[in-house]
Order: sequence, then structure tokens, then C-alpha cells
Amino acid sequence: MTLLTILLFFLLLGLLVFVHEMGHFLTAIRNGIKAEEFGFGFPPRLVGAVKDDTSGKWKVVWGNRHVHGKNTVYSFNWIPFGGFVRIKGEDSNSITAPDSFAGKPAWTRIKVLGAGVFMNFALAWVLLSIVLMLGFPQPVTDENRALVDRVDIQILSVAKDSPAETMGIKPGDRVLSVDGVAMTDLEQVQAAIQDKRGTEISMTIDRFGEMLTLSGTPRLATPENEGALGISFAETAIIGYAWYEAPIRGAQATYHTTGAILGALGNIVKNVFIGEKAGVDVTGPVGIVVMTKQMSDLGIPYLLQFAAILSINLGIFNILPFPGLDGGRILFILIEKIKGSPVKETVEQWAHTVGFLLLLLLMIFVTIKDVADLKLLEKIGNLF
Repeated sequence: MTLLTILLFFLLLGLLVFVHEMGHFLTAIRNGIKAEEFGFGFPPRLVGAVKDDTSGKWKVVWGNRHVHGKNTVYSFNWIPFGGFVRIKGEDSNSITAPDSFAGKPAWTRIKVLGAGVFMNFALAWVLLSIVLMLGFPQPVTDENRALVDRVDIQILSVAKDSPAETMGIKPGDRVLSVDGVAMTDLEQVQAAIQDKRGTEISMTIDRFGEMLTLSGTPRLATPENEGALGISFAETAIIGYAWYEAPIRGAQATYHTTGAILGALGNIVKNVFIGEKAGVDVTGPVGIVVMTKQMSDLGIPYLLQFAAILSINLGIFNILPFPGLDGGRILFILIEKIKGSPVKETVEQWAHTVGFLLLLLLMIFVTIKDVADLKLLEKIGNLF
């Protein structure tokens, strides 16, 4: 099970990276920039194919042998996750031939660099549209109630140090009954909890197919903005949309998810500047592996939604104006436009190298933090 989970993680990550690089590739060749190689997986190269400049016939290229000519080498590489594109003149301002990256106007270069991010958002839109066609838990409203066959009472959040937390209730749980009485709507659940304040109650919940009976005592005195158990819940249902409506809903979901991620990122930056705790946990590769296992256990729609969220995160991360990222490269192009000449090549290369190393250190730090988390280690143990 562990190997399967890790493989699934790399397949998801590979898809996101491959689509990102495809955006760079397609935009480059569409704008007359030579793509020297477009590879599936990461080097070293296993085998490639390229059209001969003279005959127009395809020929096979084995290993890392350099290929001369005007056509792109399409390659399969030994590390079969993700992909890459080598664009002529991308890393050198001195290569200013008409078919090179550096030889194109600033706006064209910005389009090529931003295309990878665009493709990540496009992938998220496609994945979320598929999820909404398959059906996914959503809050029941007056607008969509007619589409619903069965309404569930689902836990949205659990307050820290609350009776619900002590009972073991978790977000996502569906309330089936309280003290043996089946629950059919929010008001019934609220009344059942209020009637038992100060005395023990028993709740039967459905945790993604696992039936559990949990016991606890609703408190008499409640903190501000909390109820007797310390939970918030809503009526939800599995709602699916027709093929022609799902893409519209998928676009809306992509927009709202992007806004939520940007809002969280903004709070991190704000809290850093005012000297407060970030208030958001950053998860690295190890944590994402664990979440991949959890989402795959829940089913295809959950896994696709998770992949869409990862794709949006990757897009936002890459467009940040930090050296080593696409946004950092765009920043140097904007500086070039402002000052009227390119930034010195050695300076830009050093900046991207240092930026990449800092990002690598950040990834290592977050990974260590993940592994040091005892709760996470416990979850990793469950993968075996």
C-alpha cells in the first residue's frame, strides 16, 4: 500500500509538472521560438525522436547524444515523472537569433513564461469540472435542493478543546443519530444536543463509510461563538451537474479556490510583517503523500479535487516574483523594460541560482517539519 501511495503521489505531481511544461512548450513554438527538447520525465534521456531537417523523416536518438537541427527532440527520460522543455536562448541574453527566447519582444517572453501557470489553472478547471459531473458533497441551498435525493448532516469544523474534540468527532463526519434517534435535519440535531446539556449523549456518525458511536457531554457554559458541543455543521448532499453545466461550475470553483489560497497567502505575509505567528501550516512532500493516501481512500472525486487544489497552488507559487521561479524571470523582464536594457546575464543567473537554493532549503525544512510531526508519523505508519 505504501508503494502504491507513493507511486500515486508521483503520478499526480508528474501530471501537474508535465502540463505546466507543456504550456511553456506550446506557447514557445506558437511564437516562433525553437524548443530544443520537450521531454516526458526528467533526464537522463532514455530515447528520443526528431524529424530530420533534410528528409523530413523521423529518426531515433538514444541516450543523451546532442542533436543538431531546427526541429524539436521529443524524448522519454529515465525518471518517469513530470516533464521539461529546453527553449533556445532561455538562459542566455546573448543568444538573440530570431528563433530564440532572448531574441523575442518582452511581451512574447512574458507569455511563454506565464503559459505554464495558465495551464495549471486550466488543468484545475478541467479536474473540478469532472468532479462536479461525477458528484461531490456540497452545502444544500434553496438553489440546488431540487437536485438532491438525500440530505446529510455533516460536521464542518470542531473547536479546539471542545467536548466534540474530546469525543473524537472530526470535520467531514456525517451525523446519523443521537441517542439512537435518527437525525434528518439541522434543527433536530441542535435540539437533541441542547436537551442533553450537562448529561452524556451518544452520537452515531459515518466517517467516510466507517460507522462509529461516540459519547460525550455537551457543556452547560459555552465560550463565545461556540455551541454546547463545539461543532459547526450543515446540510450537505452529493450533487452532480450535467456535462454542459459542470464546466461553468468548475470555473466558479477554480475562481473561489484560487481566492481562498491567495487570501491565506496574504494572511501569512501580513502576519510576518506585523510579527505574529503565520497561523497557517505549510505542508511539504511528506504531508502531501499522506493526504494523497487519504484522498484516494475517499474515492476518485476527492482525489481529483485534491489534484486540482495542488495544481492551483503550483500555479500561484510559480508566478510569485521570486528568483528561480517563472514569476522571478518575468520580474527581470519587467526590470529590463524599465531600465531600457537587460539585466547583466551573470547577475540574473546568480539570482536564479540563489533563489533555487533557497527554495530547496525551504523544501528540506518543511519536509523535516513534516517528519518531526508525531501525528504525521503516526499517519505514515498507517500506510504500511
